Parts: sequence; C-alpha cells; structure tokens
Amino acid sequence: TQNLIFPSYAGAAGFAPAMSFPHSAGLSVPAVPGALGSLAVTPSPGSGQMTIPGVTGVPGNSVLLVSNLNPEAITPHGLFILFGVYGDVHRVKIMFKKKENALVQMADATQAQLAISYLNGQRLYGRVLHATLSKHQTVQLPREGQGDQGLTKDYSNSPLHRFKKPGSKNFQNIFPPSATLHLSNIPPSVTVDDLKKLFTSTGSTVKAFRFFQRDSKMALIQLGSVEEALHALIKLHNHDLGENHHLRVSFSKSTI
Repeated sequence: TQNLIFPSYAGAAGFAPAMSFPHSAGLSVPAVPGALGSLAVTPSPGSGQMTIPGVTGVPGNSVLLVSNLNPEAITPHGLFILFGVYGDVHRVKIMFKKKENALVQMADATQAQLAISYLNGQRLYGRVLHATLSKHQTVQLPREGQGDQGLTKDYSNSPLHRFKKPGSKNFQNIFPPSATLHLSNIPPSVTVDDLKKLFTSTGSTVKAFRFFQRDSKMALIQLGSVEEALHALIKLHNHDLGENHHLRVSFSKSTI
C-alpha cells in the first residue's frame, strides 16, 4: 500500500523542525517515488514532536534545495502548490543568479523528507527535478527596499495549506505523483465537459474522467502522463469554478 498515516503535525505552524534524523546513521530517502510504502509517523511521548520509529538523533532540516528547474516555467507559486501536496510550505526562494535552483522551506522536517521521497526525480516542465535537504536552516526574506524581482515569497500564513487542521483527511491521502488526479469541491453546475475543457486548456490530454457515484462534488481525471498531471495540479489547484467553489486537486492512488 502507499498509504501514509499521519496524526496532526506538532508545531506545524512554527518553524522548528519537528523530527530528528541521525547524521551517523546515514539515513537515505529512496529516490523512487512512492518507495516509502506505508510509513507510520507517531508523536513521541511527552515531547509532542513527530518521530519515525527507529530514527533518533540531531534535529532534521525543513529546508529543501530544489535544482534542475526550468527557469522559463517555474515560479515561487508553482513550487508552493507542488510541494504543498506533501506538507505546508512556509517560504520559497528562487535563486536570483541561478534560477534553476530554489529553496523551499517546509513546516517541519517530516514534511521535508516526504517531499523529497515523492518529488525527487519527477519530470517537471521538461526537466528532471532534484530535491535534497539544504544546508540552510531557514529561507531569508529580502530586507526592506531590497528588490529580488518577486523571487522570494513568504507563504507561512497562506489559506492554501493542506495540513493545518489536526486530523484532516489530507493526512491519509498523501500519494505519489500519478497521471490520475483526484478533484474535489466541484459545484453542481459544473459538467464533465466543463472539467475536460478546463484541463485541456492547460495542455493536458484527458484520457478518462468519472464523477464519484456517491459524491458528485468529487471526480477522478486521468491525463496523458505524470508530468502533465504535475503541470495541471500546479495550474488548477484552487481554480475558481464559480459559486464560491475553488477546485481542490491532489494525486490519486486509484486509476479509472
């Protein structure tokens, strides 16, 4: 199974790393998306911090170095939405002199490891993305009056964080990137054709589509490739469908 079981993250609103990884143990996260399989993360007694069983040691880092990005296509918002599938992104900085590289600060070290395990090695805008832990412990915001062309963004108070609510269903629905996307928060007036057209407009090939039988607010859409699904998720998550409904997009473990 690829289910990941998480209780609510302790201290997710803060910046303190909430999980410990040993340097000496040489903990490596598999580069194969989804290779974590079923990972149970539990709060350690007393501390309220997240721990992975059998892993102890110095606090882990929550800042990721993301490299080999396509500078023509990537934006801080795009990285915020994509990495936000695997945790709450607090800050994003695209490097001013080398725009193929970016720093992404997650809410805690557990989320940083999750993002690496699922996004490292994925194709994004024609390039294979690399994600690893950064040597930086935090993403610095530009000083007052220091322009950086909007390359550094603070998302710590964003309403789009998926994991703010303790016990949210999103904790049980973390899956590897896949060509099939799970859509939710669809208003009654939106039809199959409306949604197919919306996804086609982002350059996606729609292979299959179906509404959930028991809940017409939800649907599955299968696109031409995993890369197309990554692009569509970045572009259409939180898309305004009217009637005060913003589309929710995530990766699905199901196929159609």
